Amino acid sequence: MSRAFTAELGNTVVGRWFHGLADNPSIKRNHWHTKSVYFRSVARLVEHRPGEPLSWRSIVDAAEPRGCRSTFYEVTGAHARHRMIGALIKDGRSHSIQLALRYQRKDAVSQLLDEAKVWSFWQHRERVLRRFAETAPATAQAAEDAIVRELLTWVARNPKLAATLDHTPPACVVEDLMVVHEGNVVASRVASHLTDLIRDAVTAR
Repeated sequence: MSRAFTAELGNTVVGRWFHGLADNPSIKRNHWHTKSVYFRSVARLVEHRPGEPLSWRSIVDAAEPRGCRSTFYEVTGAHARHRMIGALIKDGRSHSIQLALRYQRKDAVSQLLDEAKVWSFWQHRERVLRRFAETAPATAQAAEDAIVRELLTWVARNPKLAATLDHTPPACVVEDLMVVHEGNVVASRVASHLTDLIRDAVTAR
């Protein structure tokens, strides 16, 4: 497997969405800061109040330094700015539409949780990509194994967040495995497989 493989992983739709906001010094950077406030808020609630129903109000109340309904719906929900799902739909390619269909949510809290999982997992993803840049995996299976190992490390550190939304994996991991297998796998099957792995890992704790 060539280093071009690593370059392709570095240019995924979810990756461009993440870095386009997180690394942008313009006003979009402020939007990412606001998103991150709500990602931390929902992650804390899941960690410290497991089983408690989540609502926009509970998430806003937990937001620090200060949350409000207007900023909550600015970062999540059907009319939010810079949605991850919107980036997938806009890309328009088959694998992106598959991902968009898999991660399409009817409520704002679930959408926020999907994006929070990507945000929480991102440092693990960066670690995998650095390893791949140093030593490219010999096969697609070797690359998948490395990605899955990092996913399970994330699950061990964030079991309650990982378990939300019926153990749905971070969307970036599903997309990465689709890239690794050059589009020869479908998003729903990859997500289902990873969901089973996450569920087993959480149950085994």
